[in-house]
Amino acid sequence: MAQLTVDCLNDIFEYLRDDMKTLHSCILVNRLWCEVSVRFFWVDIRNYYTITACLPNDSKEILCKIGFHYLITTLKTPIFNYASFCKILSIDKIYYKIGELLINQKYISLKSDSLEIMDHIKCIAVQEISRMFMNQSSSLKRLTFLDPNIVTVIPFVDYPGANNCLKNLTELYCNSNNSDVFFYYLSKTCHKISLLDIIIKAFISEELENLIFVQKNLNYLNITQDDDEELEDKHLLPSLMKKIPNNLNKLHLRKSNQTSLSFITKFTNLQELVLSLDLEDHLEGFEKLQFAIFPQLQILKITRSLPEIRLLVKFLENNGGYLKELFIGEDRFGYDFTLNLSIAKFCTNLRKLTCGYRKSELESFKIVLKSCKYLESFQIWCSGVFLNEKEVMEAVVKHSHENFSELILFHLFEEHQRLLPRELESLLISWKNRVPLNPLSLVIITDNDLIKSLDKYKENREIIKNYIKAGVIKEFKVADIEFNF
Repeated sequence: MAQLTVDCLNDIFEYLRDDMKTLHSCILVNRLWCEVSVRFFWVDIRNYYTITACLPNDSKEILCKIGFHYLITTLKTPIFNYASFCKILSIDKIYYKIGELLINQKYISLKSDSLEIMDHIKCIAVQEISRMFMNQSSSLKRLTFLDPNIVTVIPFVDYPGANNCLKNLTELYCNSNNSDVFFYYLSKTCHKISLLDIIIKAFISEELENLIFVQKNLNYLNITQDDDEELEDKHLLPSLMKKIPNNLNKLHLRKSNQTSLSFITKFTNLQELVLSLDLEDHLEGFEKLQFAIFPQLQILKITRSLPEIRLLVKFLENNGGYLKELFIGEDRFGYDFTLNLSIAKFCTNLRKLTCGYRKSELESFKIVLKSCKYLESFQIWCSGVFLNEKEVMEAVVKHSHENFSELILFHLFEEHQRLLPRELESLLISWKNRVPLNPLSLVIITDNDLIKSLDKYKENREIIKNYIKAGVIKEFKVADIEFNF
């Protein structure tokens, strides 16, 4: 049998780089496959015992002296220099994983269990591991450094090789309270960052602003306001926003105490906008945002708090036609049907929609299904004050277009009207008779066992199993509530 060339294997494993299970299997095929695939599998640290074994001898001697003697003496010589393969580095994760080695495996030989001593030992160990990465990892792509207390004791930017290791960094996850020295060094070294994720604490330094200013390739910015700390000066965040390049493609704002959103209007190349702000923010500044035009915008998600309905409707009038995905938060009490009708009127190119319809809004739900002829997936708030499972499924079966293939029933309330087995089977028969038949993926999401969704009944599960076998249902999943915005 002809052997695949290294170039071919590289292309294959590049395609599989996010499939760790398959990559791990590839390592076991033969020596050549192992040598090529291990570089993709170890793009992130897979085992902290193994990475410790990669340390140079002088670092191992240091660790032996501070309490890692048993660990160091039992480590096997690694087959590869795994540290040289790593492109993703989380200083915080290394710090806590080293702590697990100390506490759970009891490799520490010191008699004292003082937390202060433990922290000191962890810091020394992380210093040596960080030094190794700066020296051996040819080019990091992603760096996470969130804990400012760790930054002050692990000055990894000063280690030999740091400049070469960090110069091609493309993703940075950090904390605004990190040291000025940290941000200053990165602003001089890292000019290729495309994704920046910042947790805003009490302070925003001028060095952080400068770091953002020099990132001409920045296209994804995620800003999260810390729940426990407020900015000392609320003018700092608007100042930071002025430094952001206008060519930004993705902008996520979470829990921010930045109340004015008018600065967003300058990002006319936005493809994705996520606003997950607190109720007290009232989304001030949407008055200006409602008139902005974003011709590249494909994804809009607004959670936690919505702007005034008239402002959101105007925004959709201007931008809804560009959208492929729309997420409207579940807190829609007091809103009338005009928002739903605006979705039906202005967002006719949607592929994915998430929102809720109260019991009085069944007709507007049907109108949306009829109008959005490209719609493939609908996640809908269900039960309680919203439409029940039967009403939702009946409308989907009768009024969705042929592209529709996924229904996600998101249950928020324990109050629930049961979908009977005969009703479920009748709905699935109707779906089976659709021409052309597009198998349906059905997902149930709940937050506790008290919610009596359709999956809780044995008869319903048996019916679903039969229709999976018949090819009418493509997939059936039950999941816990999980918000990822």
